[in-house]
Amino acid sequence: MTLTPVLSRYWDEAESWSIETYRRHGGYEALHKALYRDPDEIIETVKESGLRGRGGAGFSVGTKWSFIPQNDGAPHYLVVNADESEPGTCKDMPLLLATPHALVEGAIIAAYAIRANHAFVYVRGEVASVIRRLRTAVQEAYDAGLLGRDIQGTGFDLELVVHAGAGAYICGEETALLDSLEGRRGQPRLRPPFPAVAGLYARPTVVNNVESIASVPSIVQRGAQWFRSMGTEKSPGFTLYSLSGHVQRPGQYEAPLGVTLRELLDYAGGVRAGHTLKFWTPGGSSTPILTAEHLDVPLDYEGVGAAGSMLGTKALQIFDDTTCVVRSVLRWTEFYAHESCGKCTPCREGTYWLAGLLRRLEAGDADERDIDTVLDVTDSVVGKSFCALGDGAGSPILSSLQYFRDEYLAHIELGRCPFDPALATVWGRGEAVS
Repeated sequence: MTLTPVLSRYWDEAESWSIETYRRHGGYEALHKALYRDPDEIIETVKESGLRGRGGAGFSVGTKWSFIPQNDGAPHYLVVNADESEPGTCKDMPLLLATPHALVEGAIIAAYAIRANHAFVYVRGEVASVIRRLRTAVQEAYDAGLLGRDIQGTGFDLELVVHAGAGAYICGEETALLDSLEGRRGQPRLRPPFPAVAGLYARPTVVNNVESIASVPSIVQRGAQWFRSMGTEKSPGFTLYSLSGHVQRPGQYEAPLGVTLRELLDYAGGVRAGHTLKFWTPGGSSTPILTAEHLDVPLDYEGVGAAGSMLGTKALQIFDDTTCVVRSVLRWTEFYAHESCGKCTPCREGTYWLAGLLRRLEAGDADERDIDTVLDVTDSVVGKSFCALGDGAGSPILSSLQYFRDEYLAHIELGRCPFDPALATVWGRGEAVS
């Protein structure tokens, strides 16, 4: 399978982020086409394309748009989720740095389709360079008459605001994002009502990921069947895979859905020299880990699901045979404990106790009963927390014990972590260190 550069096709050009470069590559032609079509036609085209949300859930984008009640006389809102904070995920920020106008054009088309006159892009506050570049692109669009009042003489008005968040992982959850955007503490809302009914300011709202919205212009320009010519039947199209960790050439690889990790590793130069693949995440740290036996699993929503994990944000973190699984899971668990918003008891207390238990296990200061306790506490968090953060915190723990329970036991038997870079050998590569 070959790569399919669409969003990334001219990232390497000088000033790829400028409106001049974007227009030279056909930018805003899709917008001109969309503004002279009925909004419902745009929604139907996106629905027919099979575009699924690129933020993790994989829900049909066109279907999500169609949930917005039309001609109801109420204001509608479009919110773009650029609060990219899942460990291992690094696709939206490069996209916004390299081609911010792809998002701007997609946002205008999406707002027109759902009949919204106000749109917001919620960006992580830490990425100041991305915020500056996106705000510059938005101003360029205003100056070109592509935003504001009476866009291109069609009578369509749209105000686009770039909002900087305060760096809370929980604000990646769409309802917590909406609370934060309204000026409140970012915490998940009880659903129903869903955002399509009562979202931002209690009005019908669409919340989509950056890559989802940035993919819309090419679909409008080239058609739904062109988009479906890539990927698989149930997971059509192209997407950005983020490869990081122990690979020769980490980065963003734009490929059809359904590509395998083996194929992507060929493009990335393979695992670093002298080492072999041990485990990896298909969609960031909140998805169950997979191992080398899953190298040929199709990286689409159905294929990864059948393998026991989730495609998520397509953040492929690669770990070789020098990595301690227990230490990696501990670091992820500490992250979730720190980022828990504290709204619900299972997540607030459960992640705290899981981090403490895993610290003991990683240090070898535990016994086999502590593994059972970890499983018991994880069971009290997964499926019982207010939002998906609890499920995400439990995923690496449960999957690591499924595939690497013997490594947890090795910590207990040795009384310390068996992976010591100061020693000549590490456990699992020949013999256990003594």
